[in-house]
Amino acid sequence: MVEVSDKIINEENKKNAFLGIDVGSVSLKFVLIDLDGKVLTNVFLRNTGSPIESVKDGMAKLKETIDADEKLQKYAIRACGTTGSARYLTKAIVGGDLAKTEIIAHAVATQSMYPDVRTILEIGGQDSKIIILRDGIIIDFSMNSVCAAGTGSFLDHQAARLGIRIEEFGNYAVKSNNPVSIAGRCTVFAESDMIHKQNAGHSREDIIAGLCDSLVRNYLNNLSKGKELAEPVVFQGGVSFNKGIVQAFERNLGCKVIVPKYNVLMGALGMAILVRDHFVDNETETVFRGLDVADQEFNTSTFTCSDCPNNCEIVQVKMPSDENQVIARWGSRCGKWEVF
Repeated sequence: MVEVSDKIINEENKKNAFLGIDVGSVSLKFVLIDLDGKVLTNVFLRNTGSPIESVKDGMAKLKETIDADEKLQKYAIRACGTTGSARYLTKAIVGGDLAKTEIIAHAVATQSMYPDVRTILEIGGQDSKIIILRDGIIIDFSMNSVCAAGTGSFLDHQAARLGIRIEEFGNYAVKSNNPVSIAGRCTVFAESDMIHKQNAGHSREDIIAGLCDSLVRNYLNNLSKGKELAEPVVFQGGVSFNKGIVQAFERNLGCKVIVPKYNVLMGALGMAILVRDHFVDNETETVFRGLDVADQEFNTSTFTCSDCPNNCEIVQVKMPSDENQVIARWGSRCGKWEVF
């Protein structure tokens, strides 16, 4: 916990609040915390395909939530941080003060709840990651955004094949007394093997538990090679809601697996904590555009820089309402075109 500076000025007699935004391939998370790190409110939305429109929808939802709550109206957002695969684009849109990778954001959030954490498992809809910490320092990590067999989309597909709502998937798995063995190195092989087990007469519960084991084995085979997965182990991301996957991790690792309270919000929470610390330590003025950013228009475009053989693809964001000013630009290896 940081020591709060006496120099922090509460304009308009409002308390300080800090916003963290995590924009991933499947969902968006917004977390608002106070100066002590307490979560004031959060917003979770599905990504509709356009990061800009999705972020604007999220900001509109957050504004609606704050306007409807007298307690939240006593706070003012002093700084905003972004993470996720669209962190730079999101930072440009909302006027973010800080952008960090998901690895850092997830580690910070987890350590805020479990200071002694040594292994972080994270599985989302389209990607997965593992983070190894020792004495509060990230010493190793791995990410997988290529193979679907170790992500939530694998379970979504198999649940649809079995005619089960994904929300009920874990409840079936925990009832299993004898999980079947299902090939999990590839989604195609897994589905073929699952159909074979169905035709052989295995129960739905045992098949689903076997699918959970299959995902966990694939995750560990892809991400944990050469790594010591020491306790305490914390499991987060949307798939951690699945009790069957939690039990499968515990069977495969031989230890207790902790699922945190804000399991699906950890990236956004970590970013809120990071930007709070940045604000307190530096006492800088925020560039956050405010909650009305949902009403602003933004245009994105790309061009190729041919000044050297790298042929970097440059992405830029403009605001038509501000004489089409470039508010952000990135993508050059040499930094020539960068604007943040």
